[in-house]
Amino acid sequence: MTPGQTASTRPSPLTSPLLAPARHGFFTREGGVSTGPYASLNCSTRSGDDPANLAENRRRVAACLGVAPERLLGVTQIHCPRVITVETPWAPGDGEQADAMVTRLPDVALGVITADCAPVLLTSKDGRTVGAAHAGWRGALAGVLEATLEAMLALGESPTEIRAVVGPCIAQESYETGEDMHAAITSADPQAARFFTPGKPGHYQFDLAGWCVFRLERAGVGQVAALGVDTRADEARFFSHRRRTLAGGGPIGHQISVIATGAQNG
Repeated sequence: MTPGQTASTRPSPLTSPLLAPARHGFFTREGGVSTGPYASLNCSTRSGDDPANLAENRRRVAACLGVAPERLLGVTQIHCPRVITVETPWAPGDGEQADAMVTRLPDVALGVITADCAPVLLTSKDGRTVGAAHAGWRGALAGVLEATLEAMLALGESPTEIRAVVGPCIAQESYETGEDMHAAITSADPQAARFFTPGKPGHYQFDLAGWCVFRLERAGVGQVAALGVDTRADEARFFSHRRRTLAGGGPIGHQISVIATGAQNG
């Protein structure tokens, strides 16, 4: 059985009790129909995957959250701090450039695509307001997590009532960085220095998930946790940009992390 293939015909997403009662899932690459480098639950609309396979994969994800396939929303992710407050759903593939979404609509699911970057799902304590953010180091440094919190506060939530979970992403032991990235982050956020440990000469190992947790806590989020799952190290369950790069490049799929409000009927 090749990486991404599974005997199951249904996705089995990772979840966190911290996000209940919101409906959510940090989906792996398992449980889809795509083949080759996209095997099997590739959900990136910007990949070179077969459109029919991609549509079926996203249908399966939507079904897990109890929403219609056309109500599984995404944005065009560009590593920026822009957040969209979803008040009216858009057609699949028509999402604007942004890296996070928030909503109170009960019939939509918010999805972010990752392959080493950190997916961050957020909910109010009652599950009536939810958010999803894509946080690579550039987006996190630009403030996408804080902007997502602010968008939720604009919908009437209190920061101490917000709960957030950082999903599967590249772990510190797998994330080697150079002096340039270390300087870019620590010059803008000196407190981030604690999330770098020395690596080989001229390099560091970076704790992306820990930094995201720290930034959320610093912003005032009431409860924050990280799943602590390393995408690069677990080829059977996760796509990984870093793993693909070290192997010489080529096509790659992406997993999806999704959240919807806890009220399906308003």
